[in-house]
Amino acid sequence: MNYRTVSLFSGIGGLDLGFIKQGFNIIWANDFDKYAVESYKANIDSNIVYGDLNNYLEDIPEHDILLAGFPCQPFSLMGKQQGFTDERGTLFFTIERILKKHKPKVIVLENVKNLLTHDRGKTINKMLGILEDKLNYKVYYDVLNTSDYGLPQTRRRVFIVGFLIEEFGEEVDTFTFPSPEKLNETVFDLLDENVDKKYFLSNRILPTILSNGSKNYYSKSEINLKIAKPLTATMHKMHRANQDNYYEDFVNRNKFEDTAEKRVSAIRRLTPNECRKLQGFPDNWKYVVSDTQLYRQFGNAVSVNVSEKLAFQVKKVMEKKYDGESNGKIN
Repeated sequence: MNYRTVSLFSGIGGLDLGFIKQGFNIIWANDFDKYAVESYKANIDSNIVYGDLNNYLEDIPEHDILLAGFPCQPFSLMGKQQGFTDERGTLFFTIERILKKHKPKVIVLENVKNLLTHDRGKTINKMLGILEDKLNYKVYYDVLNTSDYGLPQTRRRVFIVGFLIEEFGEEVDTFTFPSPEKLNETVFDLLDENVDKKYFLSNRILPTILSNGSKNYYSKSEINLKIAKPLTATMHKMHRANQDNYYEDFVNRNKFEDTAEKRVSAIRRLTPNECRKLQGFPDNWKYVVSDTQLYRQFGNAVSVNVSEKLAFQVKKVMEKKYDGESNGKIN
């Protein structure tokens, strides 16, 4: 069956890719970041629209499934946590308008796990009230960790899945989130064989990066972690090692000489290509933007392995409803 899918706040398509792998058809997508749109067009499809979603509401086609990794900054610990008072936080109500008009059979929303505790739980309860009581969806939500689905990165995100009760009837009770799986690789299995000198830390900045912070913000710095800390959209700024990921790499360090202008250590940050791998994007991914934008894009993205596992669970419910019991498996 052709599951017509619309994607909002698509970014570079981490959520979309998982659903595409499971046979869902993305017929329309949107994002307000022009660099993310460039990457999406180069790697997924040209059917993504660049610009403010509110300007394109009338252009959204009829669809069966709505995907939306709506902006997380209003709820993130990395942001100011202003919630619905932040203009970006009100985009949930834009989603509500779209759901009222199109009544998609299934909705899949993604955000930071802090959404569940924001404003002492009032924010998530308001969202659930709208989805369940006003729009008549049976809603499930859970926090999924990237490291539980085959990628060595600690990345916990909340996923909200809703099934339109009038469409699915008793089938709405058959959905389950994907079960955690054994992790069979570490970051060291994904590190690049050849790494440019520009990714290595200078001896001058090294003490700052490896420090444990100040008395007002103390957190132990660690390097060489087998399971990476969460990738962030600000990796290009190089935070201390208590926040970002750093690794010793003597093999590549020994391939180049110091200069009078810069003496470098054997410790480096992750490359954009390694970030791609830690987020599950394919090896043939085309890089059409700068390193700074690549760090932002992979740091903001939904892990593809997680979205594919989730898409499979959603597909099982839909196939049971429309095609009979599913016997499919993710390879």
